[in-house]
Amino acid sequence: MCTVPVLNRICRESYSDPLAVYEVLKRRGMDLVTVTDHDSIDAAESLLRYPDFFLSEEVTCYTPGGTELHMGVYDIQERHHLQLQRRRDDLPSLLSYLREQALFFSINHVFSGLTGRRTDADFELFGECFPAVETLNGQMLQPCNDAAGGFASRLRKAVVGGSDAHTLGSLGLTYTEVAGARGRQDFLEGLRQSRSVVAGRSGDYWKMTGTVCTIGWHLMSAQPFAWFLFPLMAAVPLVTLANVLYETAFAAKWRRRLEGLSTVSIRPIQPEAIP
Repeated sequence: MCTVPVLNRICRESYSDPLAVYEVLKRRGMDLVTVTDHDSIDAAESLLRYPDFFLSEEVTCYTPGGTELHMGVYDIQERHHLQLQRRRDDLPSLLSYLREQALFFSINHVFSGLTGRRTDADFELFGECFPAVETLNGQMLQPCNDAAGGFASRLRKAVVGGSDAHTLGSLGLTYTEVAGARGRQDFLEGLRQSRSVVAGRSGDYWKMTGTVCTIGWHLMSAQPFAWFLFPLMAAVPLVTLANVLYETAFAAKWRRRLEGLSTVSIRPIQPEAIP
């Protein structure tokens, strides 16, 4: 469900059928497919029969300071999902479990205000404990992605990218490549060895506005009583414009801040130092 108050009772973040997602991605040239739903694996379980699919998840969790973050965890099983959800409010425990299970994970859309406020300590944590950074998100603005790319480069982190598509239209337009990978295991090993590159398109105002309108249309189609919200659709362009301005300012603020701190606080830590 979406996270907007009131709407979180009736509206999903996506109405895409999992099989349709898979088929669109294959048509658009993806050799491998994964789905990172928010704190859930239910929608993707129907795709486990495909040999070129692997299960992943985007976990909502909280730092010891109380700030929220989204973590991508890749190539998991149901038993992992249960533990990820059990531990997501205790980040040290979650990080220990990820390391114990040798699961690859990333910090996602790190220069976006989507998850609320940030602190200097957050970025120190990301630098010390996360092996990878999402540097190209198909729904995030170019300035947000550029700032994430600079952050990952300074800290010599592995990079991942994905469409973050909530509708079929933007699927597979942003992705991660590992040269020479012959299958899932090669691909994941390439990620661990920081041999990945990201490719495709960032988000923009038009993409964001189209996504919100499409989700709104699906909501009203699925829930006939929701047609009372139709007049609010006229406000979507203004809401997404405000979001674009906010996200641009958020990314610029933290990019400047970290450039000033980069030689003092933000430093790469070897994996064995992860708590």
